[in-house]
Amino acid sequence: MKIWLTAALATAAIAGAHAQASDPLKAAVAADNRLVGNVARDAARHPYETLSFFGIKPTDTVVELAPGGGWYTEILAPYLREAGQLYAADGGSVRFKAKMESMGVYGKVKITTFDAAKGLLDIAPAGTADAVLTFRNVHNWMSLGDGKAQAVFDAAFKALKPGGVLGVEEHRLPASRPQDPKADSGYVHEAVVIKFAENAGFKLAGRSEVNANPKDTADHPDGVWTLPPTYALKDKDRAKYQAIGESDRMTLKFVKP
Repeated sequence: MKIWLTAALATAAIAGAHAQASDPLKAAVAADNRLVGNVARDAARHPYETLSFFGIKPTDTVVELAPGGGWYTEILAPYLREAGQLYAADGGSVRFKAKMESMGVYGKVKITTFDAAKGLLDIAPAGTADAVLTFRNVHNWMSLGDGKAQAVFDAAFKALKPGGVLGVEEHRLPASRPQDPKADSGYVHEAVVIKFAENAGFKLAGRSEVNANPKDTADHPDGVWTLPPTYALKDKDRAKYQAIGESDRMTLKFVKP
């Protein structure tokens, strides 16, 4: 029985390796440069399904806006390393720069200057990108007021080639709830994101519910940060928020005509 189980496990491992070899995105999601804590969140963030929906190919030139700690960068960097190009449009984070210098797999990532508050929006050479991606950032730009969020969408349009894709994932506020113009709760109406994109010149090309969470009511004491992984209330009602899980998120695909 032990011999049979060992053989079965070995066969499964070989099959998994073949699947990764034939699907470079699966290989990037499974790459060993990813932090264990980040991998643990795949079940809530669905990176393979999300990037597949956006149609990202390994030959693409991709701009990741405000990569933060580099959760998606860990996947995009190896995926695009051989035949594509990744621009990380960062606000000058020393931590992120150090991460990009920590492993060879990040050696081709180009860090560009991006600071929505200061209007520094040269995220990539104009008309060169196949895709611009942003994950849970729109509320931050809205919080700046003064048209800063719209300026980011305009910059994405400028960076993209005709036919290029803007992929947006954002915490979703139910349409029945009033939208705070500065999105202090971290939640944004889907219609607001679509308006930013359309004002910039984009056309909505598709919606995906891959990151939806019907358990999230979007009315928590400390906004979206009440939920995991932040747990802003710390141990107060932690089991309740753990049961809800990460936020309900829209996943929208736009195209530059």
